Amino acid sequence: MSLNHIRPWRNIYRRTSRQIMVGNVAVGGDAPISVQTMTNTDSSDVRATLAQVIRAADVGADIVRISTPDQSSTRALREIVRESPVPIVADIHFHYRRAIEAAEAGAACLRINPGNIGDAKRVAEVVRAAKDHGCSIRIGVNAGSLERHLLEKYAEPCPEAMVDSGMDHIKLLQDNDFHEFKISVKASDVFLAAAAYQQLSEATDAPIHLGITEAGGLMSGTVKSAIGLGNLLWMGIGDTIRVSLSADPVEEVKVGYEILKSLGLRHRGVTIISCPSCARQGFDVIKTVAALEDRLAHVTTSLSLSIIGCVVNGPGEALMTDIGFTGGGAGSGMIYLAGKQHHKLGNEAMVDHIVELVEARAREIDALKDAAE
Repeated sequence: MSLNHIRPWRNIYRRTSRQIMVGNVAVGGDAPISVQTMTNTDSSDVRATLAQVIRAADVGADIVRISTPDQSSTRALREIVRESPVPIVADIHFHYRRAIEAAEAGAACLRINPGNIGDAKRVAEVVRAAKDHGCSIRIGVNAGSLERHLLEKYAEPCPEAMVDSGMDHIKLLQDNDFHEFKISVKASDVFLAAAAYQQLSEATDAPIHLGITEAGGLMSGTVKSAIGLGNLLWMGIGDTIRVSLSADPVEEVKVGYEILKSLGLRHRGVTIISCPSCARQGFDVIKTVAALEDRLAHVTTSLSLSIIGCVVNGPGEALMTDIGFTGGGAGSGMIYLAGKQHHKLGNEAMVDHIVELVEARAREIDALKDAAE
């Protein structure tokens, strides 16, 4: 019996959406919620941009977006696409010809903003290029760049204006017999974005790209995104996500996975359950967790590890994790395997030994998966 049958309150019932392809990544339908990021290098610098794409892919990015503001960047895109390990989305603003060039260069998806791409004729040309080259399209509505007529109608950016903008653009694509699209309605205000996404989820069956745009730095942006995206995902809304941080794109991917992992929507890498530490701790919890996070970053197999400073909550947390360590007295603690006490361990050997146990357990899990397949 699965855990969700035992604990039905943990179920998230995802909104039903159509499925499209972004390169070889399925978005929508019953596909896993994909994690995206965006490069911040000079897009015309092939080596630097590709290196950043590869770093993002190494920590789990399913899709990477690259801004293509000029011809030099769309020329570079061809080589980047050819060598990239993940599908590339070309980010287009203002210049519809860049979208056409990006499609010709092999982009898997074109991100266009209905507020600044141009009139229906230009959109039709972009659609034609997408059809000819097998691209999908993301309609990217942003509260900061809504069309003039909508701002005149609603007086200010609001959920209704954002959804109207998105639906108008959906109609433009559908009028051109194009259906391989996903859509986002981003805002930097959590309340505005959440309300817009909720309304959008009821207005269309298109896959939804979630994001809180311009969320801020690593700490503030992570909190803001976790609140906004977490609530929407908990409601079953969202098929692909991008956490927008003023930080290394690698951090965006890591935060995206942590949000999904906390909701049980994606499982990648080691989930460490640890206490904040207090005077009862039998070892330096904060230093130990930091070391383990660094040493275990290469493990992609999903498993859980509890690191608890004392016996108040340690044994209980260990019952629910693959591997656990609970601090005790006299410079040692207890190792738990599969929820059961297994052996005592001195604090000085703790990090190295736990890394060995996690790596061994990851190999066992992977072997079982391979055998099942």
